[in-house]
Amino acid sequence: MQNMKIHALANIEHLKVHGRTTNSLSPLTLFWTGSALELNAKGSELWMEVEVDYDLYEPWISIIINSAPVGRQMLTKGRYWICLFRGMNESVVKNVRVVRDVQAMNGDESSSLQIHAVKFDGQFLPVEDKQYKIEFIGDSITSGEGTIGAKAEEDWISMWFSATDNYTALTANALNADYRVISQSGWGVLTSWDNNPNYNLPDYYEKVCGLLTGEKNERLGALQEHDFDAWQPDIVVVNLGTNDCGAFYSPEWKDEATGKIYKQRLNEDGTFNEEDIKRFEAAAEKFLTKLRAYNKKAQIVWAYGMLGNEMMPSIYRAVDSYKRTTGDLMVSVFQLPNMTDETVGARSHPGKLAHEKAAAELSAYLQELLK
Repeated sequence: MQNMKIHALANIEHLKVHGRTTNSLSPLTLFWTGSALELNAKGSELWMEVEVDYDLYEPWISIIINSAPVGRQMLTKGRYWICLFRGMNESVVKNVRVVRDVQAMNGDESSSLQIHAVKFDGQFLPVEDKQYKIEFIGDSITSGEGTIGAKAEEDWISMWFSATDNYTALTANALNADYRVISQSGWGVLTSWDNNPNYNLPDYYEKVCGLLTGEKNERLGALQEHDFDAWQPDIVVVNLGTNDCGAFYSPEWKDEATGKIYKQRLNEDGTFNEEDIKRFEAAAEKFLTKLRAYNKKAQIVWAYGMLGNEMMPSIYRAVDSYKRTTGDLMVSVFQLPNMTDETVGARSHPGKLAHEKAAAELSAYLQELLK
């Protein structure tokens, strides 16, 4: 312990940050699921100083050393030190990644996870960039909800989220890619599962983490404009539509401020109301236009499935309409394999086995696009 030195993150030359965040390293705020701090550390003992707050949903982290998960823990409120490893061979370089396991929590205005410093007895070496960059956009599936935990679990708590066992991380690993995730449980392209039109991902895409609310998150920089030029993906994967489908089967939603009622309707025979399904398709096409504006050279893949595929015809129509209108041929649709009784996880969501199967099929498809 006598050789341990405290390093503010801003003073570490060889430091890699994953996930959308601000330019500040004093401290570093991890907003999104899959966001991470990565170091190549040559020494025997490494600690990390965190500052954590929340009203309802505590953050969880996973500690990954040399690509293998070695720890997962809940972070309680306060500012304190966490040991990442100790007693290891001081002459060997360890690749260390600390990953935020839980999505940004819309509605929990106090929720935050920040890293101030590390304490180390060795030296840091450069961390190389991976061959490719992938951005994933989605809902609870992409947030890894239910990926961890027993099938019987039904509590909506942050314990059942995993950033490391879900298809985003598994796909990125298979393709040797760095990746980012923008996701929120219950949200969609046009509307949330309960018909709330404010809970759609496209409206918040331009911000660092625009779906967070409250003065604290504004102070942390969540509502800043995101710098798209600083990180341009080779592929953007959109996994949205599951909650838009759910809205057709959910009760109407009333905006208490305006009194307006919102409802995606079913016809008497159980089919989707034509006017309402066209609203979804228009929203999907509009989102593709936005994605292309900010991701000039990326392949855009609408990957949908895992929890049903009722919206697939509409997604195909939206993508085809976008391609006809713009002439942009770097957009495609991929159907993800549905969850089964054997692959279901907690909260009736896809479990680890479902994510592994989805990642295997999706990564094979994306590999062809990268050739």
